[in-house]
Amino acid sequence: MTQAVRRVRGGSPWEEPFGFSRAVAAGDRIVVGGTTSFRGDILHGEGDPAEQARVAFTNALAAIRELGAGPESVIRTRMYLTHARDADAVGAVHHEFFAAVRPVTTLVVVDGFVDPRILVEVELEAHRETPAPGPEESEQS
Repeated sequence: MTQAVRRVRGGSPWEEPFGFSRAVAAGDRIVVGGTTSFRGDILHGEGDPAEQARVAFTNALAAIRELGAGPESVIRTRMYLTHARDADAVGAVHHEFFAAVRPVTTLVVVDGFVDPRILVEVELEAHRETPAPGPEESEQS
């Protein structure tokens, strides 16, 4: 039996040319790929890692909401930073969103991102009750 797969677009400027979705739900699993503080072509929080993290987590959580989950469903987060000095500021933002949930978390310092103004990128994984298949399911795998 095939299982419905739903995809959510996020409006990243690289989404169409690179061919990816912001989030994908398959059964009880939701995965949100690398999410920044871009909304359309506008980078929010330029120069401010905490604000970039806040907007990136907000963008990622909006994607899982479209798939029927909320912050309480998040079981894993990943944070990628360009500077170790930003770890405390970004960690504090993570706390704002997930202190009550306490997902498994990884924080990594990377050399850079495709746009050098990006200081933070985040990923989420969430678990949800498996929805009943319906006609609104967008794709089959």
